[in-house]
Amino acid sequence: MIVSRGETVAVCGMNNQGTAAGGGGDRVIVCGLGSLGQHCVLILKEFGVAVSAIERHATDEWEIPEVPDLLEQLLWGDCRRSDLLMQAQVQNCRAIVLATSDERVNIEAAFAARLLNPTIRLVVRSAKQNLNELLNQQFGNFAAFEPTQLSAPAFALAALDEDILGFFTLEGQLVQVVRRHLQAGDRWCQVRKLHELNTRTRRVLSHTPVASRLPTSPHLPIANEFYQWEPDAMVQAGDVLVLVEATPALSTRAAADPTVPDTDADALGSTLPLWRRPGQLLRQLWRKSYENQIRRVILICGLVVVGLLAVGTLLFWTYYPEASFVGAFYAAAVLLLGGFGDLFSDIPITIDVPWWLRLFGLLLTLAGTAFVGVLYAVLTEKLLTWRLQFFNRRPPVPPQNHVVIIGLGRVGRRVAALLMELKQSLVGIVETAPDPTLLPQMPLLSGDITATLAKANLSRSQSVVAVTEDEMQNLEMGLMVHAVNPASRLVIRTYNRRFSDRVAQLFPYAQVLCASALAAEAFVAAAFGENVNSLLRFGSRTVLVTEYSIEANDTLCNLLLADIAYGYGVVPILHQRSAPDALPKWMPSDDTRLHGGDRLVVLAAIDGLRQIEHGQLAPKRWQVIVETALTSQAAFDGAADIALVSGCAIDTARSLMAQLPAALPFLLYKHQAMRMVRRLSQNQVIATVKKA
Repeated sequence: MIVSRGETVAVCGMNNQGTAAGGGGDRVIVCGLGSLGQHCVLILKEFGVAVSAIERHATDEWEIPEVPDLLEQLLWGDCRRSDLLMQAQVQNCRAIVLATSDERVNIEAAFAARLLNPTIRLVVRSAKQNLNELLNQQFGNFAAFEPTQLSAPAFALAALDEDILGFFTLEGQLVQVVRRHLQAGDRWCQVRKLHELNTRTRRVLSHTPVASRLPTSPHLPIANEFYQWEPDAMVQAGDVLVLVEATPALSTRAAADPTVPDTDADALGSTLPLWRRPGQLLRQLWRKSYENQIRRVILICGLVVVGLLAVGTLLFWTYYPEASFVGAFYAAAVLLLGGFGDLFSDIPITIDVPWWLRLFGLLLTLAGTAFVGVLYAVLTEKLLTWRLQFFNRRPPVPPQNHVVIIGLGRVGRRVAALLMELKQSLVGIVETAPDPTLLPQMPLLSGDITATLAKANLSRSQSVVAVTEDEMQNLEMGLMVHAVNPASRLVIRTYNRRFSDRVAQLFPYAQVLCASALAAEAFVAAAFGENVNSLLRFGSRTVLVTEYSIEANDTLCNLLLADIAYGYGVVPILHQRSAPDALPKWMPSDDTRLHGGDRLVVLAAIDGLRQIEHGQLAPKRWQVIVETALTSQAAFDGAADIALVSGCAIDTARSLMAQLPAALPFLLYKHQAMRMVRRLSQNQVIATVKKA
């Protein structure tokens, strides 16, 4: 999972050229230098590795100008060629990231790399989810991403209320990162300390006191700032909190429904004698049609028509024995369908028909007109309903507080689907009418985008997301929207980093997101073995939801979660032991020690992942001084607390408690030290914390 010293990472999928630059340390091979690949090169260099590249076509245009100076080696050609991969020393690589725009090239290059190096980690750019799963099952040590799917949540979140910073699904539960502006009267104000807000389903990420917060720039946690808050600070009105919360899974048990068929009665009907089964079947049909009166009317009319048809057929066949049964049936059917004049008219007929049979025929015609007419009406209504459903009309454009999505490509569709899951009202705008089955529950306007914007109620919209395939058009639409509604949040999709930076500087009211830059961090993290589940944006920084499978020889094994959290600046949100019956624990305790085979999911910026990669724990700077224990039992319990929180040997803790007052012979992280003091205080042991 963690790249050890001397290992090499290969990243294929960029589209530029450059000259070799000196470097040292681990070697990374980059194939192709497109937008995604160039961003991968930039981030990989931040990990301190030497980067080489393979690119198919020579080019002098660079999206990131500094990329040529970052490259150790550049080879021209097809990254699927085994000889070229060998020249790039792929046999010594641990991972290869295939990020070209051609999925077929990526897959073929993955096959070639795996044949040359059976243990290499494959990180592939591919949107074929089913194929990706099959390859993962066959290959192992395989990860596949689609940049548009990785970046879509960032666009969706940018369009939402500013207090929703991120969300993702883990273990079937919704996990949200939210910002709370505390108001006077809040149940936490003047009652709870910050550390008391940490529960089994919630963790504090950031705290901005009202006295230090600027109204226009609320604080957001980035990198190691996850723990830059005072655990013992009292929550005040006006404070701003950033929290990660796991919503417990809801148990969905269906309530008893009187319209559900009685399965016991159905089973009983199957055991009835044959002659009684039709009656039982009719009773079941009647009971099932109870919830729908139209069905009951159809059932009644159908039974009456069938009954009249049977009676009429028997009468005509009985009175005229020379007529066939089929002839009698058709005569009754003609009368039911309004054909009285066809059988009984003023024209003399050779067959003598008694008056009562003529009267019955008239009644049969009248009854048929009524009951068959009802069946005709129901059939007509159903046909019209099916026709309307076939040409289903989309909902109308929301009048206000909605999100306008301009462009419904892969990113736009994904953004729309995410917003609909969150019950956000929205409207989509496209140039050409899409497939009617595409998001049928979403209001949609088609035609010239500039002319169509006027129909989207822009002046009352909550936000506008411009995610077409043309970044210049996205900018144009964004400026038009801002002119109509300056209060609306504006999200613009771009493809070029330099263009993104300049637009963001010139138009600070817009959130300018580059899809390649967003996805590159996930690709690089996956190249080092991490499983990236999701991608969040906190202000201008990207935070990855990263899953680790702990191995015996990596940098996380045998560490306390306190060391991982405060030393690497990450937030553990889920931990699971390797035992088959072990259940995952949300927001695990700092006292948990990781072992080989464990599973750990964290929130981490790329800086934190890089520190984990190199095992670079932040230094511990806080000293705990134990003053006294009020009772012998307190001394015994205090030793257990010291061993539990710090991870030291129990003999060391007991030796210290026997020589009070004394300072712990090792340093701790601030949050870890303050937690130890609180636990000791609960067990009647007096201790203090000071910075070493």
